[in-house]
Amino acid sequence: QLQLVESGGGLVQPGGSLRLSCTVSGFSLDYVRIGWFRQAPGKEREGVSCISGRGGSTNYADSVKGRFTISRDNANNTVYLQMSSLKPEDTAVYYCAADLSSRACTLLPLAHDYWGQGTQVTVSS
Repeated sequence: QLQLVESGGGLVQPGGSLRLSCTVSGFSLDYVRIGWFRQAPGKEREGVSCISGRGGSTNYADSVKGRFTISRDNANNTVYLQMSSLKPEDTAVYYCAADLSSRACTLLPLAHDYWGQGTQVTVSS
């Protein structure tokens, strides 16, 4: 059974940084594509960034390009989302999600079968 646990959320001032972690158990990251998603109150869940299994290709939503970086540590089966130059509009619950696929990663929530519990990110002064 594949399980995901997020950590690293919190309160940060505009312009600040946070690093989110998504620890995966049950499957090696080589065979899993991982996506980071977020959902703000009253809004639909949206894709933020993703990383493929083998090869590690990445993708980003236009709203976070140049500010967020996704990476993975295969030894620890963990995927990270480094967030910099944070804006109030980045405030949301952030989720990592997984799909057992060797295909290129995707920012579509429906393509992911496994989800973490979410971690709150609040950007405010």
